[in-house]
Amino acid sequence: MTVTVRAGEALPPLRIPITRTLIVSGALASRDYQDVHHDAEAAREKGSPDIFMNILTTNGLVGRYITDHFGPRSRLRKVAIRLGAPNYPGDEMVLTGEVTSVVDGTAEVAVLGKNTIGRHVTGTVTVELPTGSPPGQGSPPGPGSPTGDVR
Repeated sequence: MTVTVRAGEALPPLRIPITRTLIVSGALASRDYQDVHHDAEAAREKGSPDIFMNILTTNGLVGRYITDHFGPRSRLRKVAIRLGAPNYPGDEMVLTGEVTSVVDGTAEVAVLGKNTIGRHVTGTVTVELPTGSPPGQGSPPGPGSPTGDVR
């Protein structure tokens, strides 16, 4: 199954509720123990109105957005993002994207994530598009696939 992608194609938006649980669990999962990502009092002492999302969680959400769209067999080759307005609990981030180029089975996607304050994240993702038929339909399974040999 080959994915057909064209430059100028818009990806559907992804709405992500920004909860305390998402912020704290993302920080813990990425081993970012900075107090501003889990301790509201410490965040306020440092000038923030509340805890806020770390860049590694944002990076993971951008990656999820791209692989959700292009499928589990797509491969992220490069994720280059820049943070802007913080993601605070109780807000919502809406990710949008547009394919800017497609060359030799690789797409480049401009990504934007906005919240009620403004632009939380901007960046570019390079993704290798899936080609061939899925495992079980003509192509041999690879290592780590459900039917692949993982010794």
